[in-house]
Amino acid sequence: MVKKIGVVIAILIAGVLVYAAILPGTFRIERSTSIKAPPEKIYPLINDFHRWEAWSPWEKIDPAVKRSYLGAESGKGAVYIWMGNKEIGHGSMKIIESTRSSNGLSKIECMKPFEAHNTVEFTLERQGDAAKVTQAMYGPSPFVSRLVGLFCSMDKMVGQKFEEGLASLKAIAEK
Repeated sequence: MVKKIGVVIAILIAGVLVYAAILPGTFRIERSTSIKAPPEKIYPLINDFHRWEAWSPWEKIDPAVKRSYLGAESGKGAVYIWMGNKEIGHGSMKIIESTRSSNGLSKIECMKPFEAHNTVEFTLERQGDAAKVTQAMYGPSPFVSRLVGLFCSMDKMVGQKFEEGLASLKAIAEK
């Protein structure tokens, strides 16, 4: 009987591992909102890491986070480095592409609480007197991430933070 239970458990574990192995090797998380402001008013809030403190939900998780900024003041070449508590860890973001009032790409390098090398993208589309603002993050999904993703939705966790950040960005831009 114990042997049969052991075989069943081994088969279940093997099944979970095989399933995780065949999941896609990349991911994309994306959220959008409409902001009643022109892209020219919204974009500087995104394109300047110094202004993220006002709207980024990650900034509120650790009020004692240590920040430093390198490179350009804003736009392409601007770098933001953070060292925080165990929830936000430490890492850096670098703006690698900045198109005036329409889009921006940043490379995000997380070292702790887990290592990740992804791309964060913002796009702004004018829609009459408003703008559709989309925040996305995409990158590789290593085996361990896929395995953890079976039990904990990265889209739900990170997507919720994107929604919070976009709501804060909206509140500031619509003032």
